[in-house]
Amino acid sequence: MGRHPVTMDLKHIDRFKDRHGRMRYYYRAPGCQRIPLPDIGAPDFLDAYAKAAAAAAPKAKPAKNRGEEGTFARLAHDYYVSTDFLALKPSTRAKNRGLIDRFCEEHGHRLVKQMTRQHVTMIVGRKAATPAGANNLLKIVRMLIRFSIANGWRPDDPTSGIKKFAEGTYHTWTEEEIAQFETRWPLGSRERTAFALHLFTGQRRHDVCSMTWRDYEPATGRIDVIQEKTGAKLSIPVHRSLRAALDAWPRTHVMILTTSFGKPFAVAGYGNYMADSIEGAGLPDRCVLHGLRKAAARRMAEAGCSANQIMSITGHSSMDEVERYTRMAAQKRLSSAAVTLVEEHFGAKDSQPQ
Repeated sequence: MGRHPVTMDLKHIDRFKDRHGRMRYYYRAPGCQRIPLPDIGAPDFLDAYAKAAAAAAPKAKPAKNRGEEGTFARLAHDYYVSTDFLALKPSTRAKNRGLIDRFCEEHGHRLVKQMTRQHVTMIVGRKAATPAGANNLLKIVRMLIRFSIANGWRPDDPTSGIKKFAEGTYHTWTEEEIAQFETRWPLGSRERTAFALHLFTGQRRHDVCSMTWRDYEPATGRIDVIQEKTGAKLSIPVHRSLRAALDAWPRTHVMILTTSFGKPFAVAGYGNYMADSIEGAGLPDRCVLHGLRKAAARRMAEAGCSANQIMSITGHSSMDEVERYTRMAAQKRLSSAAVTLVEEHFGAKDSQPQ
């Protein structure tokens, strides 16, 4: 059957005969429901077709609300398309954007130029119960303010001189806690392999989770790391205990560590997995994954390594943290030597009860 002249140049016309033999017409664009049309010869056919086409046309997305001129919402929008933001690592962009978006949910309507030091102190102070969260918020506000100054929004920095809250420190695993984990999870287990990579390379969660077999060269006895946080490139000698753990772990994937389904870990999922492994070893809540990085630094300091030697393994960019371990180790050695000298000089007679 030939096409009707009226419909020759019209798109998306659907037609069929119903059970009574009557021809039915519909407008049906891809992905849209059918819209009934009058008979092809009806005087209102073209008008009905035009209305159906308009109804089925994709609706233009409303322009994204960038916020009013001069507000933090507009500032955040400008920051997201800036080279300052786009030059960050993807993981850092995602983290910072989440913090900025949450800040703008409450304060996005406020004018940047009107923010005072008192405002910053009040906003950050509301999170005093969670020092790390308060410090992250201060960091984000300071970053936005400095971006606004660089782009002529305001001349001064109301965050200047506002101090961060003191945060708690991660517990450094003891030798007894290390032994307890190793007793629970033997060589050849996924838990022990991950544990050894942390303890004997001193790397962060993201970097251990991302290690591949290509990074490990048994012939040279080294494992290569490019730290996600700092970008530092490290070549770390493989401790004999780490070699034993890697030798006992099968190579089933390009990644060294995989899930029980043989898939690469997501970083967050890996952190949860290791938290469960630590709990499964019966260790106290103070034992967290980052504490193994601190234990690695502690061990090196107690073995007599210098701050520079420790940094060559851990990749710390500042000596402040590392020198704390060397000072603690030196204090232990010096105090032990001092007591030994006193005992040797005066003997044990002074300690006897009278």
